[in-house]
Amino acid sequence: MFDNLTERLTKTLKTIRGQGRLTEDNIKDTLREVRMALLEADVALPVVKAFIDRVRERALGQEVQASLTPGQAFVKIVNQELVDVMGGASEGLDLATQPPAVILMAGLQGAGKTTTVAKLARWLKDNQKKKVAVVSADVYRPAAIEQLKTLAEDVGVEFIPSSPEEQPVEIAKKAVEHARRKLLDAVIIDTAGRLHIDEDMMREIQAIHAAVNPVETLFVVDSMTGQDAANTAKAFHDALPLTGVVLTKADGDARGGAALSIRHITGKPIKFIGTGEKTDALELFHPDRIASRILGMGDVLSLIEEVERKIDKGKAEKFVNKLQKGKGFDLEDMREQLMQLNKMGGVSKLLDKLPGMGELPKNVKQNIDDRDIDRQIAIINSMTPHERRFPAVINTSRKRRIARGAGMQVQDVNRLLKQYNQMQKMMKKMKKMKGFGKGGFPGMPGGGMPKLPF
Repeated sequence: MFDNLTERLTKTLKTIRGQGRLTEDNIKDTLREVRMALLEADVALPVVKAFIDRVRERALGQEVQASLTPGQAFVKIVNQELVDVMGGASEGLDLATQPPAVILMAGLQGAGKTTTVAKLARWLKDNQKKKVAVVSADVYRPAAIEQLKTLAEDVGVEFIPSSPEEQPVEIAKKAVEHARRKLLDAVIIDTAGRLHIDEDMMREIQAIHAAVNPVETLFVVDSMTGQDAANTAKAFHDALPLTGVVLTKADGDARGGAALSIRHITGKPIKFIGTGEKTDALELFHPDRIASRILGMGDVLSLIEEVERKIDKGKAEKFVNKLQKGKGFDLEDMREQLMQLNKMGGVSKLLDKLPGMGELPKNVKQNIDDRDIDRQIAIINSMTPHERRFPAVINTSRKRRIARGAGMQVQDVNRLLKQYNQMQKMMKKMKKMKGFGKGGFPGMPGGGMPKLPF
């Protein structure tokens, strides 16, 4: 997300960052570039105008002029204003109510609402340790109920049955009563989406809202629709007391206009952001961290949280102990490292959160293909346990057999083995490092971040 905006702003602000003195002229030129970058990112015009006005006012004041590093002070102002335009502080769910806390999900068809219901249920279960149930009040879309049932089983939360013959309001009331009897902490209600905003849809969801009185009413919107997402959210808010917004498909949105427009237009915070298709690809929306990503400064805090959440610490400790005992690094270990990297969302997700990645050439980013990890795992899976433990035995005939088994070419096997040899050398060096595997995350040298296998 924000790839194009990050690239433009990084280049623009890099120029002014080194300025020893700021004048009205170079501030004016920089703001013109920032304005164009925001408009190209499909940020709503009123948002761009208000943003530029605030930055200009602060940049021409004593805050910058009195600074020893005015260029950096200017970048700091841009960062702070980006945070403010997206809502300031992160706002999670307000579940401070007599259980069950009712969460009502609204949105247009195709925004990813049903998948988001499952993601949110998993987030509550895994991160808040809540007992959660989900129910579908979408009696119009074919297989909507079955889709949610399958997703609920995948994420390990209770599914409350419903059928197309029932009325949506009755489904919602029955679900809340069921959750109350079962002493559940929360129940998430999926509602019907439409291809466009219409009166029937609004009346139905208003009736559901009145019947169950939810503590959270979240509008799910596709971030790839840009500033239209903000306008649609406003239309829903005019008819329904929304408490927040969930932005979906952020991994496919290179512009970011929705994220920068919604709070200003609707007055409602973005509470979550969907970053992928998997059910664990849902993150709390932190305006300060997102602003840092936009300006190419990375998001190390989110990266650390993701490592702690997704890396198997038991396996990491076992791996370090093995190296410390001098047993060496084999292909089974490499396979495990690749699988851990996959859990993190692949190389592209990691790069998005590392500082300075906004300055990477576009062709370098485009050449990163996370499917390469799956191909490498497939090659290792095609080997025998003996070959994984003793890679030196892999001769030409074995390479041909491994390639056929993985559906690859012999060159692919050679490339993997070359990469393995490089990683093996790196592991030997890491073992000699003082404090290897101590502190921080198990398995990391000196508690640092994991080394990437590429």
